[in-house]
Amino acid sequence: MSENCNHDCSSCGENCESRQQSFLKPLHEGAAVGRVIAVVSGKGGVGKSLVTSLLACEMQRRGHRAAVLDADITGPSIPQLFGVHEGARGGENFILPVETKTGIQMMSMNVLLPKETDPVVWRGPVIAGAVEQFWTDVIWNDVDYMFVDMPPGTGDVPLTVFQSLPVNGLVVVASPQELVGMIVEKAVNMAAMMNKRVLGLVENMSYFVCPDCGSRHSVFGQSRIDETAERFGIGQVAKLPINPGWAASCDAGEIESIQVPELAQLADYIERGAY
Repeated sequence: MSENCNHDCSSCGENCESRQQSFLKPLHEGAAVGRVIAVVSGKGGVGKSLVTSLLACEMQRRGHRAAVLDADITGPSIPQLFGVHEGARGGENFILPVETKTGIQMMSMNVLLPKETDPVVWRGPVIAGAVEQFWTDVIWNDVDYMFVDMPPGTGDVPLTVFQSLPVNGLVVVASPQELVGMIVEKAVNMAAMMNKRVLGLVENMSYFVCPDCGSRHSVFGQSRIDETAERFGIGQVAKLPINPGWAASCDAGEIESIQVPELAQLADYIERGAY
């Protein structure tokens, strides 16, 4: 226990002996969710939402019921990737998730706003409360794998998710120039503080393959993801290329048409559940 402890565990990320109370929130009585995987990044713009969506698509393609909880309340992008523009329906005490073309269940702030372009200008506690409601008030229909798209960094929302949801593990997303810095280390250390296991590291924009000659170019510098994974004892790594076709599909809301063999090994590991 810290010398400055105020005994308010709900606002603390320390895992000390004095923590006697569980802050896990119950699902709606009509909901069922299996494994919960949080996808995090130390900073924005590295492709975290892309990886979240691709993993959900991969698990759905394998015959599982996949879901995406978009915890990035002020910067939601998940509906756009899937081409979902309809609003969520619900009643006084429940919300129904929207579904994508292939049946992936989804909840995001953008399906609750009157207009998709309306900004969400809320303070931290209100944002954290909205994330909790995405877990407690939504009737998730027999979900096997839920992927939580986290906002970047280590603020209120990650703390809320780790304390309120039964997170089974994390996937950390980074870009090549970031992996050598302390930003990834902060994300990994946050997971350790909350007793959560990092299941894999995904390096997005790792390289570019020339369409003319087939040569591989490290546009953002040489990859160091393997050294980083070894340093933190993380067994699963994936390197995603810069692919203009993927970008076009995402802009068109057709992410479910993308198949990414580079994520297959990580998906296998998540599917086995040995964590």
